[in-house]
Amino acid sequence: MVVALFAAGVTTFALLYSPQAVLPELAEDFGVSESATTLSISVTTFAMAVALLVVGPVTERIGRTPIIRVSVLVTSVIGIAHALAPNWPTLLVLRGLQGISLAGMAVVAMAYLREEVAPEAHAGATGLYVGGTAIGGMLGRLIVGGVADVAGWRWALAAMGGIGLVCAIVVLVTLPPSRGFQPIESSRAATQAMVRRLLTDPALLALYGVAAVAMGAFIAVLNAVGFRLREAPYFLSVAAASLVYLSYAPGSISSAYAGRVADRVGRRPVLPVAFGALLLGLAITAASPLWVFMVGMVVLSVAFFAVHSIASGWVVARAQVGGGGIGQASAFYLVAYYTGSSVFGGLAGPAWEGGGWPAVLVLTGSLALVGLGLAWVLTRIPALPDQPTEDPGVTAY
Repeated sequence: MVVALFAAGVTTFALLYSPQAVLPELAEDFGVSESATTLSISVTTFAMAVALLVVGPVTERIGRTPIIRVSVLVTSVIGIAHALAPNWPTLLVLRGLQGISLAGMAVVAMAYLREEVAPEAHAGATGLYVGGTAIGGMLGRLIVGGVADVAGWRWALAAMGGIGLVCAIVVLVTLPPSRGFQPIESSRAATQAMVRRLLTDPALLALYGVAAVAMGAFIAVLNAVGFRLREAPYFLSVAAASLVYLSYAPGSISSAYAGRVADRVGRRPVLPVAFGALLLGLAITAASPLWVFMVGMVVLSVAFFAVHSIASGWVVARAQVGGGGIGQASAFYLVAYYTGSSVFGGLAGPAWEGGGWPAVLVLTGSLALVGLGLAWVLTRIPALPDQPTEDPGVTAY
């Protein structure tokens, strides 16, 4: 299971954000503005968010493993096709199709883990999975940046699609079938009641908000960072600028560690600390020396993946304790997550063109402050009554 989900995470997140490493090259080759190039990310995440609304209910009926297998295979094939895009609109269409195919893996992974892993180890297992996605995101950007410096962005995206295809084959061979999945055959009224519960629970609503602002802030930084490092005072090459994504490596560790801490002391006290660290990382990136800037990126990455690990695991735990529908709850969380990426990440281009890095920090800092406020609200919302607690380390009341 660990091998399969790690490979799936690499495929999903390497291909989802791989164009970030070559946004300046896309602007030059297709003759579009710097702000327009962020559409290559926003189109994918928006299509993904819309598709999640369909995949969420479907996975409650047909199971988790079939969706995972189809998702990673189709995503990889579309990734290879990126290299053949003759113009900018075609590339955006392919990116949108890839977002749809990615939705399957994204929505199912958390529900699959919740059903197949022992309850006392769930937060830690979620942290390990999120750490795998962090490594995938890092490798995708590093590989694309390195190959693009030598052979151009088309070969770079093709190479990443090929690696994704290898990972997809690993998933097809190693992914264990579901043992804990129970299909839901419910009436329309029961389905509507479940959706109503998942969209009115104040804790779940706050966690959806956490997903939107945390992801939006993180992707906005990553959408703009390539432009900053390619200009004065750094003037880095594509490959050298791509090294900034090595900051993902500590993030992969922090997600697993945050999960283990949450297992011991509960999610409520850990989440505000993670958002405080996210704000600190943003502040450090305001410095000009390259090594200080990189320290800020590392702190930012560590904090973001800690936030995501805690919040994503909390959503499915809360939904399960509240009466089920964890696949649908995970879908709602990810709709907010990728909508935040699409909307707020897309604002990074205009912010950069309008005010440079300070404007990007105003945008992302504001989002992080909203997230900190939501984390505080979550500390005031009790666990669900008369049920096993959804928050390890906290007694339900």
